[in-house]
Formats: sequence, C-alpha cells, structure tokens
Amino acid sequence: MTQGSESADSSQGRVSNLPNLMTALRLASIPLVFTLLHFFPGKLGSFMAALCVSAAFVTDFLDGFLARRYGAVTTLGKFLDPLADKILVCVTMIMLIPLERIPVWMVIVILIREIGLTGLRGIAAGEGVIIQASKLGKYKTAFQAVALVGLCLHYTYFRVDFHLVGMVLLWVALVLTVWSGWNYFRQFSKVVFSKKVPDD
Repeated sequence: MTQGSESADSSQGRVSNLPNLMTALRLASIPLVFTLLHFFPGKLGSFMAALCVSAAFVTDFLDGFLARRYGAVTTLGKFLDPLADKILVCVTMIMLIPLERIPVWMVIVILIREIGLTGLRGIAAGEGVIIQASKLGKYKTAFQAVALVGLCLHYTYFRVDFHLVGMVLLWVALVLTVWSGWNYFRQFSKVVFSKKVPDD
C-alpha cells in the first residue's frame, strides 16, 4: 500500500468516526444541561443550557449527514443516535418542570409517545419489520428542539419573550407528536396485526 492510499484510508477513518463522536458529545451534554438548569437556573445558567441544547441538536443533524455522506452508518450509531436524542429531550423537559417553564401534562404526553414508539419499534423489529422515521416525526423533532431552546432561554432578549416563543413552538411540536405517533401506530398495526394466524 502506498503512502498516499494509507493517508486516504486514515482520513476516511477519521471522518467515519465523526458521527459516533458527535453522538457521544451529545450524550455528554445531557448531564451538563441537567447541572445548569438545576443548580444555575438564572439568566446565565439558562442561556448556557440553551446553548448546550442548541449545539446538541446541531450535532444531531451533522452526524446523520456525515454518516450518510461517507457511508459511516454503524449498528452502534443506529442505537445511540435516537437514544441520545430522546434522553436529551426528556431530561431537558423534566428539568424545566420545577422551574415552571413547561406544563407537566405536556411532558407526560410527549414522554408516553416516545416510550410507546420505542416499544412498538422493538416489537416490529422482532417481527423483522423496521419502522422508518417519517417526515412528521422529523418535523416534530425540529419543533421540539427549537421549543426547548426557547424555554431554556426563558427570559426576554432584544425585546423577544423567548418563553412565549418556546411555548408556541412546543404546542406545534405537541400536535406533531400526537399526529406522528398515531401514524406510527397505524403503520405498526397494518404490518404486525394484519398477519394472519395459519389454520391448524
């Protein structure tokens, strides 16, 4: 093997490891968001938490793009990527409850949907069926991300009430959450429940 090809392979290896590295960084940001919102809920701590959440969701977009672009999709990445997203969303929302920035019932609805969908995907996978992410689900994730950034910011900056902005976006995310969850369940029921039991 020539020196040039070795260099190319090394470069390719570094690029292919980037998605998993970004996912690991996203997981590492979760305790940081928890610490900031729990121990430093004031304006500075809220701003830093919003910055962490923003950076985490940016890396979520980038690691998916890089994984597809360079064919670096791995089994570990498939497992960790959605897990990191769900834990980040759940932890951030739960930490916003005692700060009275988010209604408890909204958090419950969103958590039930996320946990329920994870269960459905597990059952479907056991039947050899993969439930792909839908456009509605992707829109839901995008609105959730921006809403949580606004709710973390909470305070008024440049005459913009970020708590109000966050709540409006969260309502949109909630509608998409329920809608996409229902669509996933319909897709699941058509594939799994429609299978006929063979006659004895």
